[in-house]
Amino acid sequence: MPTVVLMDVSLSMTRPVSLDGSEEFQRKNLAVHGLNMLFEHMASNYRLEFTALMAFSSLWELLVPFTRDYNALQDALSNLEDYDKTCLELALQGVSSVVQQEWGSACPCQVVLVTDGSLGIGKGSLRHSLQTLKLRGDDKKFPLPFPFPTKMFIMCIANAEELQMTDTMDNLEELLRLSGGDGQIFTVDGLLCMKSVQAMFGMLIDRAYSPFHAVLHCGNLSSDVQVFPRPEPVVVDEEVEPIPRAVSTDLEIVGFIEIADISSPPVISRHLVLPIAVNKEVDEVGTGATDELEEEPSASQMAGKSPNFCVLLHGSLKVEGMVALVQLGPDWFGMLYSQADSKKKSNLMMSLFEPSPDPLPWLGKISHLGPVSEAAENPYGEDDSKSPFPVQPQVKRSYAQNVTVWIKASGLQTDVQKILRNARKLPDKTQTFYKELNRLRKAALAFGFWELLKGVAELLERECTLLPDSTHPDAAFQLSHAAHQLKLASSGDSQYAAFDHNIVPMHTDFSS
Repeated sequence: MPTVVLMDVSLSMTRPVSLDGSEEFQRKNLAVHGLNMLFEHMASNYRLEFTALMAFSSLWELLVPFTRDYNALQDALSNLEDYDKTCLELALQGVSSVVQQEWGSACPCQVVLVTDGSLGIGKGSLRHSLQTLKLRGDDKKFPLPFPFPTKMFIMCIANAEELQMTDTMDNLEELLRLSGGDGQIFTVDGLLCMKSVQAMFGMLIDRAYSPFHAVLHCGNLSSDVQVFPRPEPVVVDEEVEPIPRAVSTDLEIVGFIEIADISSPPVISRHLVLPIAVNKEVDEVGTGATDELEEEPSASQMAGKSPNFCVLLHGSLKVEGMVALVQLGPDWFGMLYSQADSKKKSNLMMSLFEPSPDPLPWLGKISHLGPVSEAAENPYGEDDSKSPFPVQPQVKRSYAQNVTVWIKASGLQTDVQKILRNARKLPDKTQTFYKELNRLRKAALAFGFWELLKGVAELLERECTLLPDSTHPDAAFQLSHAAHQLKLASSGDSQYAAFDHNIVPMHTDFSS
């Protein structure tokens, strides 16, 4: 998940801060100190994170494009210049442009806005931008929400008491809400000083940039790994009281399956899995959207040539063309697989399925899968000519039933014309006529399409008046009877509008 650091370099950031009688610092100096702390942490624990640095005042500038070179980011911080007034709206437009140009609109991104809380003055200020939100045309829309998934973290080089003296906090909260609400506003606790700013950026690190360390188990083998980016908690919508479910730090491989059997399953997120010993030696591998790891780690990467199960697993999955099913928590599974980006580069990836005991319907319940060796006969056949998948469901699915669905007007028109064609062939087509009529009646009742029942009834009455003299008299009786029954059903009366009720032919006797 790439990060954009948006640094405020307006004149208000040059306001002095007295630190216990020592030399005076500017708020900008405190912000730079906090960002250096963040970059040092990411260089040690989040080296695969792509980060860009932007500065803004009345205009914006991309100081460092997306990179993993944190030395370049820190060098740019040390050379910041001071400019004029704050105009946050233009800066947010710049963030949108930079992210979409590099990553498109599907890649989630984190935005770290560092400011002193000054909203600016007059036109272009945040206050003015928020007040005119509903007065804008489509060509001058506010840049939030971004067209890509976003987490926004606002780092205020000011304490909460200072911000609450004006409407600054209310405006920042509205800004956070417009961004999607998935973020946080951080303020300095207590007096402005190096220590309090460090504590604030420490809270940001704990919230968004703490590495996810886990232990990958497979039988008696295990390996310490880092999962990147950190898996986010997942809320299951189907639960009565939804509770966020987090990935366990103990990842248990429950089995292996061929890639052809698992195909391309739906996943909620994808992550890179790195053995801890190897992760410390990962080098810069470019600025693309895919993170790469050397296929065969060097001797220095192997931490004294000690065996590593994660490296063994990666190589085995690649050679055998299989994936490993891994349990992430109670009734929650994912898969580990090797993803090759080139002939020399490949990754050990982990994809998370939706929390469920059977996330992939064609495999059935994951807990019901077992070793091929325990089956009475080889489910793949002696020559691998068949497959046990997909597992046939015990209950017939609703989409396999003969259900009437009208997606386009032409489909409805076809069903009505079929009824009219049979109506003109009465009494020979009596059974077919009532079969099609009842099919349309049930669909109309299911959709609450009362007007359709009235319309078809009127059509049948019209057909009755147009019958030629040579027509059998039973045809007129049946058409009148069917039209009357449809009108009763369209009234909504439970006696005649019951879904399971069928219109039966009118009993007539012309033998005499």
